Amino acid sequence: MKIVTKMLEDELYESTNAWGNHLTIDMRPESVKHHQSPVEALLSALAACGAVDIVTMLKKRKKTILDFRIETEGQRRETPPRSFTAIHCTYIVHSPDVTEEELEKTAKLSLEKYCSVADSLKATITFSVHVTRP
Repeated sequence: MKIVTKMLEDELYESTNAWGNHLTIDMRPESVKHHQSPVEALLSALAACGAVDIVTMLKKRKKTILDFRIETEGQRRETPPRSFTAIHCTYIVHSPDVTEEELEKTAKLSLEKYCSVADSLKATITFSVHVTRP
């Protein structure tokens, strides 16, 4: 896997993968920021990686997913390097037939066994689940 990242301007970069897909990385102040910072993108990658695993596992069980939202919060060290010390993912599934037990089991499997982003992080990663009904 290879990503090429180039500077567009001070504190603004564009990463491109082998297929030409682009991701803009923005480290400018909030008042002029239009994209995610590297650490925000890392939390987004963790959420998306887990979501793909969870949805795949639930669909294999013939479950219906009407909506799925992941709220991810991270705590970082105060001193450089400001790495994550703890991350919490809240998985919220809107489904007529998924139980919280099923969602918890699939989330645990994802974070502990399948998600390569989670496995790449040093932080302690916890999670919670919620299922809503139509």
